[in-house]
Amino acid sequence: MLSIEIAEPENAETVAQMVKALLEEIMAATGAAHFKADQAELRTRCRDFLQQGAYTVWVAREGKEMAGFLALTEVRTLYAGGAFGLIPEFYVVPKFRSHGVGAALLAAAREHGKARGWARLEVTTPPLPEFERTLRFYQANGFEVTGGRKLKTSL
Repeated sequence: MLSIEIAEPENAETVAQMVKALLEEIMAATGAAHFKADQAELRTRCRDFLQQGAYTVWVAREGKEMAGFLALTEVRTLYAGGAFGLIPEFYVVPKFRSHGVGAALLAAAREHGKARGWARLEVTTPPLPEFERTLRFYQANGFEVTGGRKLKTSL
């Protein structure tokens, strides 16, 4: 039976393992080293974010097995009319995909956002066309393309 729970700092190791799997999947599909996927750094950062309350994570379990997670953080912008939720990381373990895990995690994020008074959630897909299926998943779950591409610059 699927359960969705908010992660606590002591869940940082498990979340970090899934983040690492997510990053490695993206890099394998694109053939580029977009990220540094160091398990110890991910665990430490995750624990810190969870302790600070700067990062909310829901974990999905199917029985005792981890099935996925969704991370959410609050962002404030003028264009969106104030505060909204940004999904920086979202991963479903491959064997649990197409079983409702992702939709259940999104439902938890939506409820959290409504309780906080947010008008929207935003997410950026991994690189396309390699992750076209991911884009279709988001569209099937009520997200719409707003245009553009995610860009970054190192500081």
